Amino acid sequence: MTQALERLIDHGVGRKPADIVLKGGRFFDLVTGELVASDIAISGNRIVGTCGDYQGLEEIDVAGRIVVPGLIDTHLHIESSLVTPHEFDRCVLPLGITTAICDPHEIANVLGTEGIQFFLDSAMETIMDIRVQLSSCVPATHLETAGADLPVERLVPFRHHPKVIGLAEFMNFPGVVHKDAICLAKLDAFQGGHIDGHAPLLRGNELNGYLAAGIRTDHECTTAEEALEKIRKGMHILVREGSVSKDLQALMPIITERLSPFLALCTDDRNPLDIAEQGHLDHMIRAAIAAGVEPLAIYRAASISAARAFGLSDRGLVAPGWRADLVVVDSLENCKAQLVFSAGRRVTDQLFAQRKPVEPVGLDSVRAGEVKAADFGVPYSEGETSVIGVLPGKIITAHRRYRLPTEGNQTGVDLDRDIIKVAVIERHGINGNHANGFVQGFGLKKGAIASTVGHDSHNICVVGVNEEDMALAANRLGEIKGGFVVVEDGNVLGEIALPVAGLMSLEPYERVRDILHHLRQAAFALGATLEEPFLQLAFLPLPVIPHLKISDRGLVDVDKFALIG
Repeated sequence: MTQALERLIDHGVGRKPADIVLKGGRFFDLVTGELVASDIAISGNRIVGTCGDYQGLEEIDVAGRIVVPGLIDTHLHIESSLVTPHEFDRCVLPLGITTAICDPHEIANVLGTEGIQFFLDSAMETIMDIRVQLSSCVPATHLETAGADLPVERLVPFRHHPKVIGLAEFMNFPGVVHKDAICLAKLDAFQGGHIDGHAPLLRGNELNGYLAAGIRTDHECTTAEEALEKIRKGMHILVREGSVSKDLQALMPIITERLSPFLALCTDDRNPLDIAEQGHLDHMIRAAIAAGVEPLAIYRAASISAARAFGLSDRGLVAPGWRADLVVVDSLENCKAQLVFSAGRRVTDQLFAQRKPVEPVGLDSVRAGEVKAADFGVPYSEGETSVIGVLPGKIITAHRRYRLPTEGNQTGVDLDRDIIKVAVIERHGINGNHANGFVQGFGLKKGAIASTVGHDSHNICVVGVNEEDMALAANRLGEIKGGFVVVEDGNVLGEIALPVAGLMSLEPYERVRDILHHLRQAAFALGATLEEPFLQLAFLPLPVIPHLKISDRGLVDVDKFALIG
C-alpha cells in the first residue's frame, strides 16, 4: 500500500506523469459554483491533481468542454429497465451515470435471496458502481401472493457484502408507526447503517415516529410542501423522475442552492425506450435547468449531495483524492456526455467487453395454469361497482364507483366511460389465486394487454375489453416465460419475452428498446391513451393508501387495511 500511496502523491505533486490528464477544459467546482480552467490528473482510480498544469502518459484534449462529477442515481429498480444489470450498465454509464444505488425488490419478490445474490454477483462485474440496498418488504403485503419471503434472518447475512449499503426502502410505514414486530426486527438489525425510506404523504407526528426508527431518505414526495416538512425533520429528499412517477416538476421549487445539500436525484423505474428517447439523470438535469433551476443546485443534487446521503464519501467532487468518476459534457445546460470515466477508466465498448458474464436466474418463474375466457367474468351485483381510477403520471390510483352495464348475470365494460376489465393471476405456482375487477383510464377500445411485471408481487396483470383476448394474453405470457403481450381479436400483435424472473430480457438493451417501441405502437392501436401503458399496467396492482387495490386474493378496499404503495 505504501508504494501505491507514494505513486499517487508523486502524480499529484507532478514529479511523475499521471496516468491520464484531461487538458484544456474547465471543471465545475460544486463548492464555489465556479467553472475553473484547469488540467485534471488521474492516477489509477483517483483524481490526483486539479488547479494546475500536468503531464500524463495519456493526454486528452477537452478544450471547450466542462468536466463534472459522475452522476449518482440514488434509488432505482434495475429490473424496471427490463434488462439485466450488465445491460443496464452498458445503457446508462455512457450517459454519465457512474453510480447506481439499486433495490432488487422486484426480483427478490419473485426469487428471494437467489435474486439478491444475482444482483450482488452482477454488481461485482459491472463497470459502473452498482450498490445494493437489501429489500425490506418481501412480500410487500399479506394481501398478495409473492414468490418469496425474506424475514430479517435471510437479509442479515448479506449486510457486510462490499456492494451492500444498507436496508432498502421501508415501504411498510404503517407497520413502523404501529410497531409491527416483523418491521421492528428488520429495523433493529440495521440500526447504525443506512435505512432507506418510502413514505408517501406521511406527515406530522406519524412522520416523526417513522424517522425515530432511523430512516433518513425518501423518494416519494409529490409536493414541495411535503418535501419541505421532511427536510426540516432531517430527511434527505430524493427527487424522482421515472417513466411513470414524475415528480421533478412539482419539486423544482425546493431545488435551490440553499437546500441542495439535502437533495439527490433518482429514477426509481425507467424503461430503456425512455432512456433512449430522453435520457436518464442527464434528462432531469436538462429539464431542471431549462425550467430555471440553478446549475449548482441540480449538479450538487446529482453528485456530492447524493454521495453524502448514502455514505459514499469517496466521490461527488472534481478534486484531488476523490474517486475518478468524471463526465465531460458539452455544457452544463445540455449535459450531453462526451467522455465518461468510471474509477479512472475511460468508458468504451472494449471496457464493457472485459466484464465477466453472470448466469441468469429465474428462467422458469412463470408457473400460472392455463386460464379460460370464463375465468374473467364478474358476477352482477346490485348498486355501484368499484373501479380503479388510473392517474396518469402517478402510481397512486383513485377509488371510483359506477353503475356498470350488465350482460345476463355478468357485469360488463363501459367503453363510453373508458371502463374495462382488469385481472390479477397468481403466477408463482403457489395457490392459483385469480381476481377480477374494473379499471378506468387506459383508453382501450379493443383487445387486451398483459404483463408479468406487476408491483410488488409480480403476478400476471391483464387489462382488456373482452375475456377471450384477456385469456389469450395471459396464457401467452406463460409460453414466453414472462414479459408483455398485446392481443386483438385472437391475434398476438406484439410481445417481449422477459424470462429472467419474468422481469428482465436476455437481449441487448438496443433490441429491448426497439421491441418496446413496437409494443407501444401496438397498444396505441388498441386505443391506449397512457404515455406508458405497460409500466402503468405494472403499477396497477400496487397497494396504496387510501385507494382501491386489486390483489390476486380478490378486490379489496385498502381503507380497511394498514398497507402501503
